[in-house]
Amino acid sequence: MGKRVIVGANLVFAPTILQRGEERGSMRIIILTVGSQGDVLPYIALGRGLQAAGHEVLIATQAAYQALVRYHGLSSAVVGGDPREVFAGEGGQARLETIRNPLHFTRLLACNFHPFIRNLRLRIKRLLNDCWQVCQGAEAIIFSPTAKAGYHIAERLNIPCFMAPLQPQSRTRAFPSLLMPAGLRLGASFNWLSHILFEQLFWQLFRQEFNQWRQETLNLPPLGLISPYSRLKKPLPCLYGYSPLVVPKPPDWPPWIYVTGYWLLDSAASGWQPSPQLADFLADGPPPVYIGFGSMIDRQAESVTRVALEALARCGQRGVLQSGWTGLGEADLPREVIRIEASPHDWLFPRMAAVVHHGGAGTVAAGLRAGVPSIITPAMADQPFWGQRVAALGIGPKPIPYRRLSVERLAEAIRIATSNRLMRERAEALGRKIRAEDGVQRAVEAFHSYLSGKR
Repeated sequence: MGKRVIVGANLVFAPTILQRGEERGSMRIIILTVGSQGDVLPYIALGRGLQAAGHEVLIATQAAYQALVRYHGLSSAVVGGDPREVFAGEGGQARLETIRNPLHFTRLLACNFHPFIRNLRLRIKRLLNDCWQVCQGAEAIIFSPTAKAGYHIAERLNIPCFMAPLQPQSRTRAFPSLLMPAGLRLGASFNWLSHILFEQLFWQLFRQEFNQWRQETLNLPPLGLISPYSRLKKPLPCLYGYSPLVVPKPPDWPPWIYVTGYWLLDSAASGWQPSPQLADFLADGPPPVYIGFGSMIDRQAESVTRVALEALARCGQRGVLQSGWTGLGEADLPREVIRIEASPHDWLFPRMAAVVHHGGAGTVAAGLRAGVPSIITPAMADQPFWGQRVAALGIGPKPIPYRRLSVERLAEAIRIATSNRLMRERAEALGRKIRAEDGVQRAVEAFHSYLSGKR
């Protein structure tokens, strides 16, 4: 493996020093991803698979996850800022409530003079520049939808790139855009147009920042009003990091779109061990119910904790509350409930009677893999979609919108998830099938297949 140089705060490949390992077909691959921890862990798993296949892999993500990336044996680089800062304080909480409503969020994005939007545009400019710096010397780029700079950088460097979403985003007539209201079904033509609508919406909102960056930094011509993904000169291959058992590949997707299966890490391989308190709690009674909302931030964490505790008490269930960004469980707890800061979901979830969470793609994957019923409390983005899929598969109750979370609704959902034998059997059966998949290996094979022209 070649040497590297430090440029500013970022670790980047040095193209004048590194030489491509032609005898093994190895490549220098940059994976770009930003967001919550759930937006980073799958790409670490994918990076490990590519590294095992002989490639040199660097994951570029936020500073908060650098130690996590390096812990798993991959090179890391810093791009972007801390996403929690965007929603910090009272003003940030109000903005989060707005974003949870797609129509309000769209109106907010159109307001260039709003402090939140000005801040967001500055963060995007920083992210674009960071990504460009980190990608020097790359021979292939894999980027998450939150790091679309990768597409433009690959154009400038004339190297292959792959978009790698954790949720379906490509145009299809099979279902509408994930950003449409959950459950809305108006036919194939509407589904197709809804994807175009949101592609265009987000391109128009940030077209100025991207075009300025393309001209001033990448020395590329600006792009017009039409989304760049509507006028591709060649296919943009996509690696989808979810299971086709959960969302089958639509028949109208081309062969360069791959649904590979989940990209999951194995905590056993890293030697992770629970705290004595958690181990003792789990051994001291029947399987508890996990309740956690991951990267969701809520200024009403105290009331959400109360709802969780009362719902568990009504059902006679023990509970594990994971704090996350929400601050859940920061109160006096009964002996039947334990609060934890963090635990690998692949270790914790199989030991639960059911899991209650916000429906982020990574947490959904962990719940399905564990083979236990899931209760989804979606708030925004792709979360309602996953909540609907879990219910449609019969492995969890109907989702409870986060803004409608109550003791009564949560208690009833927990009662169903822990007592419905057929639901548990379906969850166990799907979990066995997902555990038998090797999404990382399939993604690596798809990566090689596309580059070799075999598709």
